[in-house]
Amino acid sequence: MNNFFKRVLSAVVYGGVVIASILVHPACFGIVFMIITALAVHEFHKLVGSSAKATAYATGGGVLLFASNYFYFAHDEIAKWLFLIYVAVIIAAVIRELFAKEENPIHNWGYLFGSQLMIALPFSLMNGVLMHNNYLLLALFVMIWVNDSGAYLIGSSMAKRPQGNHKMFPRVSPAKSWEGLFGGIMFSLIAGYIFYRVGWTNQLGLTAYPLLDAFIFAVVVSLFGNLGDLIESLVKRTIGVKDSGKFLPGHGGVLDRFDSLLLATPIVYFLFIYFVLYF
Repeated sequence: MNNFFKRVLSAVVYGGVVIASILVHPACFGIVFMIITALAVHEFHKLVGSSAKATAYATGGGVLLFASNYFYFAHDEIAKWLFLIYVAVIIAAVIRELFAKEENPIHNWGYLFGSQLMIALPFSLMNGVLMHNNYLLLALFVMIWVNDSGAYLIGSSMAKRPQGNHKMFPRVSPAKSWEGLFGGIMFSLIAGYIFYRVGWTNQLGLTAYPLLDAFIFAVVVSLFGNLGDLIESLVKRTIGVKDSGKFLPGHGGVLDRFDSLLLATPIVYFLFIYFVLYF
């Protein structure tokens, strides 16, 4: 099987699992994405060269943070106990550095908190989006996919011109261009308009302005999705690797597949849910 068909098959399986987990039942999503959270945190610590014990603490912490948020948004009392265990695990991981005698404990602390803040927390906030409205979470994933496709199509086609395209951050990600960025935004706006026309935005329960909501949602997801992608690219560039792992054949690691969601998810949660519900 050549690389193209591997990529297509992997993308279909990946997309099918994500969509099914969101639409079938919250518990299904919880199980699937708890595993993905564990894989993503573990992959990050493997990239930065953390020890096996440090990786285990961080991975266990990420799973506990995800689980506590799942039950918190499901209004289950077990959430507070899981969160207390999570805090205990993180404190234990911090104290461990006092006795581990590793070369750079400050780096290890940074990697620990970095993996919790930049990876485990965004995944755990997906539970809040899901419990508010599972179609909003599905819309988030679809918008990321549309944005990535639009950025690739426009960016690669503009690169074929004699003058080429204009690179955004060649030091961080040589393939990304301003043309690709605006192409992704354009495709996202079209997708937002389609969401509006088919009545999907009316079902998301955001505000009283479904068309404006759709366009704001499209731009926010596109911009912060690109930022998340660039942040992960900077991590890989600093470490000196092309892919974060081999999670999906032809697509790279877990972080490569979900990097665009690491900033977009918290922004969507706080902008479209938290402020709507509490302000």
